[in-house]
Amino acid sequence: MSSEYAKQLGAKLRAIRTQQGLSLHGVEEKSQGRWKAVVVGSYERGDRAVTVQRLAELAEFYGVPVQELLPGSTPGGAAEPPPKLVLDLERLANVPSDKAGPLQRYTATIQSQRGDYNGKVLSIRQDDLRTLAVIYDQSPSVLTEQLISWGVLGADARRAVQVDEG
Repeated sequence: MSSEYAKQLGAKLRAIRTQQGLSLHGVEEKSQGRWKAVVVGSYERGDRAVTVQRLAELAEFYGVPVQELLPGSTPGGAAEPPPKLVLDLERLANVPSDKAGPLQRYTATIQSQRGDYNGKVLSIRQDDLRTLAVIYDQSPSVLTEQLISWGVLGADARRAVQVDEG
């Protein structure tokens, strides 16, 4: 593996870890010692080569597809990937359940399927947003605006929906 490729891979690993609000020691704690902070840090700096097997295991630990960790990969072959749809679960907990109930149940199901219980944020896919729009009987763009107004989605989510609907 070239050192440039290893650094790009490491940058992707670091981005996923920080997106989930984890420090290197947090990874070690959450994995109950399976992933040592020093090892993950060396992968992220590109100082240590990661095997395909370990990369797949790390992707599973983070709850992301392996291709999300690979340099040069773009979803759907797009020139620039759309912004991630990241739900703020802490803010979602403050939205009245009569409004956010379906979203809370949906996110709980995704967390259960992924084994992802960080409780702070949850990445969802465009398909998830479309499904939620059906549940809420709204278009994806109207639902996105509602989620932004609740503080559950960042304003950059508008661009993700425009890319999808455009």
